[in-house]
Amino acid sequence: MRLLIFAFSVLFMCINAQQNTLVLLDNQVVKETHSMFFRALQETGYVLTFKLADDATLHISKYGEFLYDNIIIFAPSVEEFGGQLSSDAIIKFVDNGGNLLIAGDSNTGFALREIASESGFEVDDDGAQVIDHLNYDVNDEGQHTRIVAGVENLIEADVITGDRTTLYPMLFQGTGILADPLNPLVLPILTADSTAYSYNPEQPIKDYPHAVGKNTILIAGLQARNNARVVFSGSLAFFSDEFFHAQVQKAHGGKLHEISGNQEIALRITNWVFKLKGELRVKSVKHHIAGETQPPAAYTIMEDVVYTIEIETFKNRKWQPYEATDIQLEFVRIDPFVRTTLKRKPNGAYEAKFKIPDVYGVYQFKVDYDRIGYTHLYSTTQVSVRPLQHTQYERFIPSAYPYYVSAFSMMVGVILFSIVFIHHKDEPAGKSKHE
Repeated sequence: MRLLIFAFSVLFMCINAQQNTLVLLDNQVVKETHSMFFRALQETGYVLTFKLADDATLHISKYGEFLYDNIIIFAPSVEEFGGQLSSDAIIKFVDNGGNLLIAGDSNTGFALREIASESGFEVDDDGAQVIDHLNYDVNDEGQHTRIVAGVENLIEADVITGDRTTLYPMLFQGTGILADPLNPLVLPILTADSTAYSYNPEQPIKDYPHAVGKNTILIAGLQARNNARVVFSGSLAFFSDEFFHAQVQKAHGGKLHEISGNQEIALRITNWVFKLKGELRVKSVKHHIAGETQPPAAYTIMEDVVYTIEIETFKNRKWQPYEATDIQLEFVRIDPFVRTTLKRKPNGAYEAKFKIPDVYGVYQFKVDYDRIGYTHLYSTTQVSVRPLQHTQYERFIPSAYPYYVSAFSMMVGVILFSIVFIHHKDEPAGKSKHE
Protein backbone atom coordinates (compact mmCIF):
# COMPACT_ATOMS: atom_id res chain seq x y z
CA MET A 1 0.00 0.00 0.00
CA ARG A 2 2.80 2.41 0.91
CA LEU A 3 4.58 1.55 -2.33
CA LEU A 4 1.41 2.36 -4.30
CA ILE A 5 1.02 5.71 -2.51
CA PHE A 6 4.67 6.51 -3.19
CA ALA A 7 4.27 5.67 -6.88
CA PHE A 8 1.22 7.94 -7.19
CA SER A 9 3.09 10.73 -5.39
CA VAL A 10 6.03 10.47 -7.78
CA LEU A 11 3.66 10.44 -10.76
CA PHE A 12 1.83 13.48 -9.43
CA MET A 13 5.11 15.37 -8.95
CA CYS A 14 6.25 14.50 -12.46
CA ILE A 15 2.98 15.73 -13.95
CA ASN A 16 3.23 19.00 -12.02
CA ALA A 17 6.87 19.45 -13.08
CA GLN A 18 5.87 19.37 -16.76
CA GLN A 19 4.82 22.64 -18.33
CA ASN A 20 1.85 22.51 -20.67
CA THR A 21 2.67 24.69 -23.66
CA LEU A 22 0.38 25.69 -26.52
CA VAL A 23 2.14 26.13 -29.89
CA LEU A 24 0.26 28.19 -32.50
CA LEU A 25 1.46 27.83 -36.10
CA ASP A 26 0.71 29.50 -39.42
CA ASN A 27 0.65 26.04 -41.03
CA GLN A 28 1.92 22.54 -40.39
CA VAL A 29 5.04 23.22 -42.47
CA VAL A 30 6.43 25.36 -39.63
CA LYS A 31 6.38 22.27 -37.42
CA GLU A 32 8.76 20.58 -39.88
CA THR A 33 11.02 23.55 -40.60
CA HIS A 34 11.47 24.18 -36.85
CA SER A 35 11.52 20.55 -35.71
CA MET A 36 14.87 20.80 -33.90
CA PHE A 37 13.60 23.59 -31.68
CA PHE A 38 10.38 21.76 -30.79
CA ARG A 39 12.20 18.47 -30.22
CA ALA A 40 14.66 20.17 -27.85
CA LEU A 41 11.78 21.63 -25.86
CA GLN A 42 10.10 18.23 -25.55
CA GLU A 43 13.37 16.66 -24.39
CA THR A 44 13.64 19.40 -21.77
CA GLY A 45 10.26 18.38 -20.36
CA TYR A 46 7.74 20.68 -22.01
CA VAL A 47 4.43 19.14 -23.11
CA LEU A 48 3.67 20.75 -26.48
CA THR A 49 0.19 21.02 -27.98
CA PHE A 50 0.28 22.09 -31.64
CA LYS A 51 -2.62 24.06 -33.13
CA LEU A 52 -3.13 26.27 -36.15
CA ALA A 53 -3.52 29.91 -35.18
CA ASP A 54 -6.88 30.14 -36.95
CA ASP A 55 -8.26 26.84 -35.61
CA ALA A 56 -11.96 27.26 -34.84
CA THR A 57 -11.66 25.14 -31.69
CA LEU A 58 -8.99 27.26 -30.00
CA HIS A 59 -9.40 28.13 -26.32
CA ILE A 60 -6.86 28.59 -23.54
CA SER A 61 -9.12 28.59 -20.48
CA LYS A 62 -11.92 26.47 -19.09
CA TYR A 63 -14.11 27.14 -16.06
CA GLY A 64 -12.04 30.21 -15.30
CA GLU A 65 -8.73 28.30 -15.22
CA PHE A 66 -6.02 28.51 -17.87
CA LEU A 67 -5.15 25.22 -19.54
CA TYR A 68 -1.55 26.13 -20.36
CA ASP A 69 1.47 27.51 -18.56
CA ASN A 70 3.12 28.91 -21.70
CA ILE A 71 2.15 29.91 -25.24
CA ILE A 72 4.41 29.87 -28.31
CA ILE A 73 3.16 31.81 -31.35
CA PHE A 74 5.05 30.95 -34.54
CA ALA A 75 2.36 32.43 -36.80
CA PRO A 76 3.66 35.82 -37.98
CA SER A 77 1.01 36.39 -40.65
CA VAL A 78 -2.04 35.76 -38.47
CA GLU A 79 -4.51 38.65 -38.60
CA GLU A 80 -7.09 37.15 -36.26
CA PHE A 81 -6.97 34.08 -34.02
CA GLY A 82 -9.56 31.35 -34.32
CA GLY A 83 -12.07 30.00 -31.82
CA GLN A 84 -12.32 31.78 -28.49
CA LEU A 85 -8.74 33.04 -28.73
CA SER A 86 -7.96 36.69 -29.35
CA SER A 87 -5.24 39.23 -28.69
CA ASP A 88 -7.12 40.40 -25.62
CA ALA A 89 -7.36 36.81 -24.33
CA ILE A 90 -3.59 36.35 -24.72
CA ILE A 91 -2.90 39.65 -22.95
CA LYS A 92 -5.20 38.52 -20.13
CA PHE A 93 -3.23 35.26 -20.04
CA VAL A 94 -0.03 37.28 -19.46
CA ASP A 95 -1.78 39.46 -16.86
CA ASN A 96 -2.56 36.27 -14.95
CA GLY A 97 1.09 35.16 -14.89
CA GLY A 98 1.34 33.19 -18.15
CA ASN A 99 4.49 33.25 -20.30
CA LEU A 100 4.62 34.05 -23.99
CA LEU A 101 7.14 33.46 -26.80
CA ILE A 102 6.38 35.12 -30.16
CA ALA A 103 8.28 35.10 -33.45
CA GLY A 104 7.41 37.53 -36.22
CA ASP A 105 8.93 38.42 -39.58
CA SER A 106 8.88 41.21 -42.15
CA ASN A 107 5.10 40.79 -42.63
CA THR A 108 3.88 40.55 -39.07
CA GLY A 109 0.09 40.51 -38.84
CA PHE A 110 -2.20 42.79 -36.86
CA ALA A 111 -2.83 40.27 -34.06
CA LEU A 112 0.85 40.01 -33.12
CA ARG A 113 1.36 43.75 -33.47
CA GLU A 114 -1.42 44.35 -30.95
CA ILE A 115 0.13 41.91 -28.47
CA ALA A 116 3.55 43.52 -28.97
CA SER A 117 2.11 46.99 -28.37
CA GLU A 118 0.49 45.88 -25.11
CA SER A 119 3.84 44.36 -24.05
CA GLY A 120 5.81 47.56 -24.59
CA PHE A 121 7.24 46.81 -28.05
CA GLU A 122 6.58 48.22 -31.49
CA VAL A 123 7.15 46.11 -34.60
CA ASP A 124 8.43 47.98 -37.66
CA ASP A 125 6.23 48.57 -40.71
CA ASP A 126 5.16 45.81 -43.10
CA GLY A 127 7.93 44.72 -45.43
CA ALA A 128 10.68 46.20 -43.26
CA GLN A 129 13.73 44.07 -42.56
CA VAL A 130 16.91 44.66 -40.60
CA ILE A 131 19.66 45.61 -43.05
CA ASP A 132 23.38 45.81 -42.31
CA HIS A 133 25.78 46.49 -45.18
CA LEU A 134 28.82 45.62 -43.08
CA ASN A 135 27.75 42.72 -40.85
CA TYR A 136 25.93 40.43 -43.25
CA ASP A 137 26.54 36.75 -43.91
CA VAL A 138 28.44 35.47 -46.94
CA ASN A 139 25.36 33.47 -47.97
CA ASP A 140 23.21 36.59 -48.16
CA GLU A 141 21.19 36.91 -51.37
CA GLY A 142 22.25 40.47 -52.08
CA GLN A 143 19.97 42.61 -49.94
CA HIS A 144 22.16 42.31 -46.84
CA THR A 145 19.22 41.19 -44.70
CA ARG A 146 20.84 37.94 -43.52
CA ILE A 147 22.86 39.62 -40.81
CA VAL A 148 25.38 38.26 -38.31
CA ALA A 149 24.89 39.23 -34.67
CA GLY A 150 27.84 38.72 -32.35
CA VAL A 151 27.68 37.67 -28.72
CA GLU A 152 28.55 41.24 -27.73
CA ASN A 153 25.07 42.22 -28.95
CA LEU A 154 23.42 40.09 -26.27
CA ILE A 155 22.16 41.59 -23.02
CA GLU A 156 24.62 41.34 -20.14
CA ALA A 157 22.54 39.03 -17.99
CA ASP A 158 23.83 35.50 -17.49
CA VAL A 159 20.50 34.37 -16.09
CA ILE A 160 18.99 34.96 -19.55
CA THR A 161 21.81 34.19 -21.97
CA GLY A 162 24.08 32.00 -19.86
CA ASP A 163 27.83 32.15 -20.43
CA ARG A 164 28.17 34.27 -23.56
CA THR A 165 31.82 33.30 -24.11
CA THR A 166 30.74 29.80 -25.14
CA LEU A 167 28.39 31.02 -27.90
CA TYR A 168 29.02 31.38 -31.63
CA PRO A 169 27.73 34.32 -33.68
CA MET A 170 24.06 34.17 -34.59
CA LEU A 171 22.11 34.59 -37.81
CA PHE A 172 19.08 36.85 -38.01
CA GLN A 173 16.72 37.63 -40.85
CA GLY A 174 13.57 39.51 -40.02
CA THR A 175 12.11 42.83 -38.94
CA GLY A 176 13.28 45.27 -36.31
CA ILE A 177 11.61 46.00 -32.99
CA LEU A 178 11.40 49.35 -31.22
CA ALA A 179 11.12 49.83 -27.48
CA ASP A 180 11.03 52.75 -25.10
CA PRO A 181 14.52 52.93 -23.52
CA LEU A 182 13.00 54.48 -20.39
CA ASN A 183 10.71 51.50 -19.80
CA PRO A 184 12.44 49.47 -17.06
CA LEU A 185 10.35 46.38 -17.81
CA VAL A 186 11.53 45.94 -21.42
CA LEU A 187 14.79 44.03 -21.96
CA PRO A 188 16.76 44.33 -25.25
CA ILE A 189 17.92 40.71 -25.28
CA LEU A 190 19.57 40.90 -28.72
CA THR A 191 20.30 44.14 -30.57
CA ALA A 192 21.71 44.96 -33.98
CA ASP A 193 25.07 46.58 -34.63
CA SER A 194 25.52 50.35 -34.93
CA THR A 195 25.66 50.01 -38.74
CA ALA A 196 22.21 48.38 -39.03
CA TYR A 197 18.80 49.86 -39.74
CA SER A 198 15.30 48.57 -40.41
CA TYR A 199 13.63 49.38 -43.71
CA ASN A 200 11.96 47.78 -46.71
CA PRO A 201 14.84 46.56 -48.93
CA GLU A 202 12.61 46.72 -52.02
CA GLN A 203 12.05 50.46 -51.72
CA PRO A 204 14.39 53.46 -51.92
CA ILE A 205 14.97 55.18 -48.61
CA LYS A 206 13.01 58.43 -48.60
CA ASP A 207 12.26 58.74 -44.88
CA TYR A 208 14.47 58.31 -41.86
CA PRO A 209 14.19 54.65 -40.72
CA HIS A 210 12.24 53.99 -37.54
CA ALA A 211 14.96 51.78 -36.08
CA VAL A 212 18.62 52.68 -36.54
CA GLY A 213 21.82 51.27 -35.03
CA LYS A 214 21.76 49.67 -31.61
CA ASN A 215 18.25 51.00 -31.05
CA THR A 216 17.18 48.28 -33.47
CA ILE A 217 16.15 45.38 -31.24
CA LEU A 218 16.20 41.92 -32.79
CA ILE A 219 14.80 40.02 -29.79
CA ALA A 220 12.99 41.90 -27.03
CA GLY A 221 11.90 40.64 -23.63
CA LEU A 222 9.49 41.77 -20.95
CA GLN A 223 9.64 41.03 -17.24
CA ALA A 224 6.16 42.14 -16.15
CA ARG A 225 5.32 43.45 -12.70
CA ASN A 226 3.44 40.24 -11.93
CA ASN A 227 6.60 38.27 -12.93
CA ALA A 228 5.06 37.03 -16.19
CA ARG A 229 7.52 36.96 -19.07
CA VAL A 230 7.22 37.77 -22.77
CA VAL A 231 9.82 37.38 -25.53
CA PHE A 232 9.22 38.79 -29.01
CA SER A 233 11.62 37.88 -31.81
CA GLY A 234 11.57 39.80 -35.06
CA SER A 235 12.63 36.66 -36.93
CA LEU A 236 10.87 33.32 -37.20
CA ALA A 237 13.86 32.00 -39.15
CA PHE A 238 16.01 32.55 -36.04
CA PHE A 239 14.45 29.34 -34.58
CA SER A 240 14.53 27.33 -37.80
CA ASP A 241 16.49 24.16 -38.53
CA GLU A 242 18.22 25.96 -41.39
CA PHE A 243 19.67 28.64 -39.10
CA PHE A 244 20.47 26.09 -36.39
CA HIS A 245 22.70 24.12 -38.82
CA ALA A 246 24.02 27.02 -40.89
CA GLN A 247 27.63 28.09 -41.10
CA VAL A 248 28.31 31.70 -40.11
CA GLN A 249 30.84 34.02 -41.67
CA LYS A 250 30.76 37.77 -42.13
CA ALA A 251 31.16 38.80 -45.75
CA HIS A 252 34.02 41.21 -45.08
CA GLY A 253 36.83 38.96 -43.88
CA GLY A 254 34.96 37.36 -41.01
CA LYS A 255 35.98 34.14 -39.33
CA LEU A 256 34.18 31.01 -40.49
CA HIS A 257 32.13 29.24 -37.82
CA GLU A 258 30.93 25.75 -38.71
CA ILE A 259 27.67 26.22 -36.81
CA SER A 260 25.69 29.19 -35.60
CA GLY A 261 24.85 30.01 -32.01
CA ASN A 262 21.11 30.17 -32.77
CA GLN A 263 20.15 26.82 -31.26
CA GLU A 264 22.00 27.35 -28.00
CA ILE A 265 20.78 30.88 -27.40
CA ALA A 266 17.23 30.03 -28.53
CA LEU A 267 16.97 27.31 -25.89
CA ARG A 268 18.50 29.51 -23.20
CA ILE A 269 16.07 32.34 -23.93
CA THR A 270 13.14 29.89 -24.03
CA ASN A 271 14.08 28.39 -20.67
CA TRP A 272 14.24 31.90 -19.25
CA VAL A 273 10.90 33.07 -20.64
CA PHE A 274 9.23 29.88 -19.38
CA LYS A 275 10.73 30.43 -15.90
CA LEU A 276 13.12 27.52 -15.73
CA LYS A 277 15.70 30.16 -14.80
CA GLY A 278 15.67 33.38 -12.87
CA GLU A 279 12.75 32.73 -10.54
CA LEU A 280 13.18 33.73 -6.89
CA ARG A 281 11.14 33.01 -3.79
CA VAL A 282 11.38 33.58 -0.04
CA LYS A 283 11.71 30.35 1.90
CA SER A 284 11.53 31.79 5.42
CA VAL A 285 11.81 35.02 7.41
CA LYS A 286 12.93 35.26 11.03
CA HIS A 287 13.57 38.17 13.38
CA HIS A 288 14.31 38.44 17.10
CA ILE A 289 16.16 40.42 19.73
CA ALA A 290 19.90 39.77 19.84
CA GLY A 291 20.61 36.91 22.22
CA GLU A 292 17.12 35.42 21.89
CA THR A 293 15.52 33.03 19.39
CA GLN A 294 11.83 33.97 19.27
CA PRO A 295 10.30 37.26 18.10
CA PRO A 296 8.79 39.40 20.88
CA ALA A 297 5.24 40.69 20.93
CA ALA A 298 6.67 44.17 20.41
CA TYR A 299 10.16 45.59 20.17
CA THR A 300 11.42 48.44 22.34
CA ILE A 301 13.32 51.43 21.00
CA MET A 302 17.12 51.12 20.94
CA GLU A 303 17.08 47.32 21.13
CA ASP A 304 19.50 45.24 19.06
CA VAL A 305 17.59 43.15 16.52
CA VAL A 306 18.62 40.27 14.23
CA TYR A 307 16.79 39.72 10.91
CA THR A 308 17.27 36.59 8.76
CA ILE A 309 15.75 35.75 5.38
CA GLU A 310 16.24 32.62 3.25
CA ILE A 311 16.00 33.05 -0.53
CA GLU A 312 15.82 30.29 -3.15
CA THR A 313 16.09 30.26 -6.95
CA PHE A 314 14.62 27.74 -9.39
CA LYS A 315 17.53 26.12 -11.18
CA ASN A 316 17.90 22.74 -12.92
CA ARG A 317 14.19 22.07 -12.20
CA LYS A 318 14.57 22.35 -8.43
CA TRP A 319 14.74 25.07 -5.81
CA GLN A 320 18.28 25.86 -4.70
CA PRO A 321 19.81 28.46 -2.36
CA TYR A 322 20.29 31.79 -4.07
CA GLU A 323 23.69 33.44 -3.76
CA ALA A 324 24.18 37.19 -4.05
CA THR A 325 25.98 40.05 -2.33
CA ASP A 326 23.66 42.95 -3.17
CA ILE A 327 20.45 42.22 -1.23
CA GLN A 328 19.38 45.08 1.03
CA LEU A 329 17.04 45.31 4.00
CA GLU A 330 15.05 48.39 4.92
CA PHE A 331 13.46 49.08 8.30
CA VAL A 332 10.59 51.32 7.31
CA ARG A 333 7.98 53.30 9.17
CA ILE A 334 6.89 55.78 6.50
CA ASP A 335 10.40 56.32 5.18
CA PRO A 336 13.33 53.97 5.75
CA PHE A 337 14.97 54.56 9.14
CA VAL A 338 17.58 51.85 8.53
CA ARG A 339 18.97 50.58 5.22
CA THR A 340 21.67 47.92 5.31
CA THR A 341 23.15 45.22 3.08
CA LEU A 342 22.34 41.68 4.17
CA LYS A 343 25.31 39.44 4.89
CA ARG A 344 25.28 36.05 3.21
CA LYS A 345 25.13 32.99 5.40
CA PRO A 346 25.20 29.27 4.44
CA ASN A 347 22.25 27.64 2.62
CA GLY A 348 20.88 30.77 1.03
CA ALA A 349 20.35 32.65 4.30
CA TYR A 350 20.99 36.39 4.65
CA GLU A 351 21.32 38.23 7.96
CA ALA A 352 21.33 41.79 9.23
CA LYS A 353 21.99 43.12 12.74
CA PHE A 354 21.11 46.68 13.71
CA LYS A 355 19.79 48.86 16.52
CA ILE A 356 16.15 49.91 16.41
CA PRO A 357 15.80 53.72 16.08
CA ASP A 358 14.82 55.89 19.03
CA VAL A 359 11.38 56.48 17.48
CA TYR A 360 8.43 54.25 18.32
CA GLY A 361 5.63 53.26 15.92
CA VAL A 362 4.66 50.52 13.46
CA TYR A 363 7.57 49.39 11.26
CA GLN A 364 8.21 46.91 8.46
CA PHE A 365 11.19 44.73 7.67
CA LYS A 366 11.23 45.14 3.88
CA VAL A 367 13.31 43.34 1.23
CA ASP A 368 12.64 44.71 -2.26
CA TYR A 369 15.01 42.96 -4.69
CA ASP A 370 14.77 43.67 -8.41
CA ARG A 371 17.52 42.57 -10.81
CA ILE A 372 17.62 42.11 -14.58
CA GLY A 373 16.38 38.67 -15.58
CA TYR A 374 15.11 37.69 -12.12
CA THR A 375 11.57 37.76 -10.88
CA HIS A 376 10.77 40.61 -8.53
CA LEU A 377 11.31 39.55 -4.92
CA TYR A 378 9.27 41.49 -2.36
CA SER A 379 8.95 40.56 1.31
CA THR A 380 7.55 42.62 4.18
CA THR A 381 7.09 41.77 7.86
CA GLN A 382 5.28 44.21 10.13
CA VAL A 383 6.34 44.75 13.75
CA SER A 384 5.53 47.20 16.53
CA VAL A 385 8.10 49.32 18.34
CA ARG A 386 7.07 50.81 21.71
CA PRO A 387 8.76 53.41 23.93
CA LEU A 388 10.54 52.54 27.16
CA GLN A 389 8.41 51.63 30.16
CA HIS A 390 8.74 53.81 33.24
CA THR A 391 10.81 51.10 34.92
CA GLN A 392 13.24 50.96 31.99
CA TYR A 393 14.49 54.52 32.12
CA GLU A 394 17.88 55.21 33.71
CA ARG A 395 17.67 56.39 37.31
CA PHE A 396 20.30 59.08 36.80
CA ILE A 397 20.84 60.70 33.44
CA PRO A 398 24.41 61.99 32.91
CA SER A 399 23.23 65.03 30.98
CA ALA A 400 21.16 66.09 34.03
CA TYR A 401 24.09 66.12 36.49
CA PRO A 402 24.24 69.96 36.57
CA TYR A 403 20.61 70.06 37.64
CA TYR A 404 21.28 67.43 40.30
CA VAL A 405 24.19 69.49 41.63
CA SER A 406 22.13 72.70 41.69
CA ALA A 407 19.29 70.97 43.54
CA PHE A 408 21.58 69.45 46.18
CA SER A 409 23.54 72.69 46.54
CA MET A 410 20.26 74.52 47.17
CA MET A 411 19.34 71.94 49.79
CA VAL A 412 22.72 72.35 51.50
CA GLY A 413 22.35 76.13 51.40
CA VAL A 414 18.91 75.97 52.98
CA ILE A 415 20.22 73.70 55.75
CA LEU A 416 23.19 75.95 56.46
CA PHE A 417 21.00 79.03 56.47
CA SER A 418 18.54 77.33 58.84
CA ILE A 419 21.34 76.40 61.25
CA VAL A 420 22.75 79.91 61.24
CA PHE A 421 19.31 81.43 61.62
CA ILE A 422 18.33 79.20 64.54
CA HIS A 423 21.56 79.49 66.54
CA HIS A 424 22.23 83.15 65.98
CA LYS A 425 21.32 85.38 68.97
CA ASP A 426 20.68 89.11 68.70
CA GLU A 427 22.06 91.42 71.50
CA PRO A 428 19.49 93.22 73.79
CA ALA A 429 18.44 96.65 72.66
CA GLY A 430 19.75 99.73 74.59
CA LYS A 431 23.04 98.16 75.64
CA SER A 432 26.19 99.52 74.31
CA LYS A 433 28.83 97.32 72.94
CA HIS A 434 31.22 98.03 75.87
CA GLU A 435 28.79 97.45 78.73
